[in-house]
Amino acid sequence: MGATPLAANVLTDRLLRSWLRCRRRAWLDRYGDGEQRLWTAHRTLQLDDQQRNFVALLPRKPCRGLDGCSQGCPGVVGLRLKGVGPAGQLLEAHPPLLQRVEGQSRWGAFAYRPVLARQGRRLTREHRLALALAGRLLAPLQSAPVPEGLALAGAGRSLQMERVSLLGGLQRQLDDVLVKLAADLELSEPPPLVADRRKCKLCSWRGVCNAVASAEGHLSEVSGIGTRRRQMLQELGILGLQDLAAADPNELGSRLQHFGEQHGEVACELVAQARAQRDGRYERLDSASALPELATAPGVLLYDIESDPDARDDFLHGFVRLGRRPDGSWDLEGAQYHPFLVLYEHGEARCWQRLQRMLKSYPDWPVMHYGETESLALRRMAKRQGVDAAELSALSKRMIDVHDRVRRSWRLPLNSYGLKCVASWLGFCWRQVGVDGARALLWWRQWRGSGLQDRGSSYSLRWIFDYNHDDCLATWAVAAWLLKQDELLKQDE
Repeated sequence: MGATPLAANVLTDRLLRSWLRCRRRAWLDRYGDGEQRLWTAHRTLQLDDQQRNFVALLPRKPCRGLDGCSQGCPGVVGLRLKGVGPAGQLLEAHPPLLQRVEGQSRWGAFAYRPVLARQGRRLTREHRLALALAGRLLAPLQSAPVPEGLALAGAGRSLQMERVSLLGGLQRQLDDVLVKLAADLELSEPPPLVADRRKCKLCSWRGVCNAVASAEGHLSEVSGIGTRRRQMLQELGILGLQDLAAADPNELGSRLQHFGEQHGEVACELVAQARAQRDGRYERLDSASALPELATAPGVLLYDIESDPDARDDFLHGFVRLGRRPDGSWDLEGAQYHPFLVLYEHGEARCWQRLQRMLKSYPDWPVMHYGETESLALRRMAKRQGVDAAELSALSKRMIDVHDRVRRSWRLPLNSYGLKCVASWLGFCWRQVGVDGARALLWWRQWRGSGLQDRGSSYSLRWIFDYNHDDCLATWAVAAWLLKQDELLKQDE
């Protein structure tokens, strides 16, 4: 993976961040087999975002190490800070940036404070404690207190700067966390899997933990079970998928009502889902057609977007135009892909005009997508562009959420009803192995650069288009399966 090995018995800021996200992750960072780690675009995106924020903050390129501090440079990188923790643990931090501020230090009439760039829309405990550790270790080095750190966000739109107090209660929290982190690293086996594993897809150890979860029949493997429901089931003695599948749904419903009536109502569904996954079978839930709109439709527009969530930027709207042959069959071989980019220099209005032309050229064709993201994005754009209520209503009626139709019509033997999971189960293969939305976003940033005069390789754009195109085709693979099942039901009747 290219990660620097962690020094034995040293608590680093990297281990601290890992532990705050997942206790098991920190243990694996120290003791796990590095060959089993999987690359994730998320970390590269974080570093890219960090670089953009630092460039926006500093007047010039930062200096390096202690020499940079002694020279009083506005920004300093590459400094390794060391110290001792509350129970004598060796501590080490590598702050991504130190910024010069007013004060008095060993180097002169100035001091430094730690700076980090955050992703997401709010400052988290992880950000605060990482700054607190850097501040604690920086203070003795510069012979001056570090009362605050700085968190950056929003580079590329408008740089947001949030000052973070590093005093008082935050230092006590840091002491408590360091003691718990050290204790976990003394364990001979990794801590248990987290209850809510939705964020595990961002972790490089996801392959290792997915294998453990599958082998154990972890309750998080059952679709529909999050942290709270898992805790409730465990309190009732249901510890895994096999236990849940063997439970009496009516009895379980009565016991779950102790936690609230709404929990009792889902007992039958949870048991049925566990049984489907245990037995590897799928089950029809509704005898009605899953996609009645397609019975008479002359064609369908398959729709998928690629987004930068932190920037709230839907940068690509992709459509596959899929028509029928004269005999009424679907002409997948003749389907054409149409990508619509939203570029800053062109503005959203231009993209909306092109989308409108596409939609108006095929007025009787439903717009099919997987999940609510596409529908929400398209309707929000329409509202921003001043579309009237009647046209907006007509657009909404054209949208078909295939994910919703799957959930309403079928119970599948899968731990997720996401597009990747369902389409892969049906045999669909993406051209690019292991690619996801985060990788597409990374390619987008690499191609976009800093503007019109700083474009990256056209290959990056082509890779994004291929991935988006395949997502559209995967949506159709699921829809085609639904249509086939409806046809089989008619034949049985």
